[in-house]
Amino acid sequence: MSAFRRIDRPSPNHGPRADGARVELLILHYTGMPTSAHALDRLCDPAAQVSAHYTVDEDGTIYAHVPEDRRAWHAGRSSWRGAEDVNSRSIGVEIVNPGHEFGYRPFPPMQMAAVAELCRGIMERHAIAPANVLGHSDVAPARKEDPGELFDWPGLAAQGIGLWPTPSQVDHGPFSEAEVAMLLGRYGYDPAEPRALLAFQRHFHPDCLTGIPSAETIRRLRALLRLTGR
Repeated sequence: MSAFRRIDRPSPNHGPRADGARVELLILHYTGMPTSAHALDRLCDPAAQVSAHYTVDEDGTIYAHVPEDRRAWHAGRSSWRGAEDVNSRSIGVEIVNPGHEFGYRPFPPMQMAAVAELCRGIMERHAIAPANVLGHSDVAPARKEDPGELFDWPGLAAQGIGLWPTPSQVDHGPFSEAEVAMLLGRYGYDPAEPRALLAFQRHFHPDCLTGIPSAETIRRLRALLRLTGR
């Protein structure tokens, strides 16, 4: 039984998944609006043409918007591992936070606990691998920053939700720009996207948001690929 209150708040903004599309990705967002009320209203406004399957408020309340068998409109123009139409292949979860535009702040423990519970259930129902739990900025690095550098990716990874790299000696060594692009592409980013490395840093090396390859960033990228066997 869930420890968190769940409220149905249906959104009309959804459609069928593409023929043959299987849910294999879980995409986490922040709402990026001044309040949760603003975000919920927008996600359920037919004129907005946006939605998600769920929203998690700061007090842990979970709002259900779109049935999981339907295609919610949350990822926009995006791609992962060379495939577009991320919406057809994913479940989208919005997490209430004002975001970088309206006063970005840490995500409260109660909210993160609700996110973890919700994600575990989604991953079990759809057999989503930890490596396929991603941020909006991972699949749309040219446009998006969410859920951002304050999001507790390590805490989720410790619960089997997503991954967190721990470099070892084998991950040390020189690197080239060509290798960086190749490694980013192997994990799933678009290696031709100039902001792909920054998106990687925002997720996996949040104290180094330079968009420039550092030795530690590359160690973490190599370690992540070892974790996935890619």
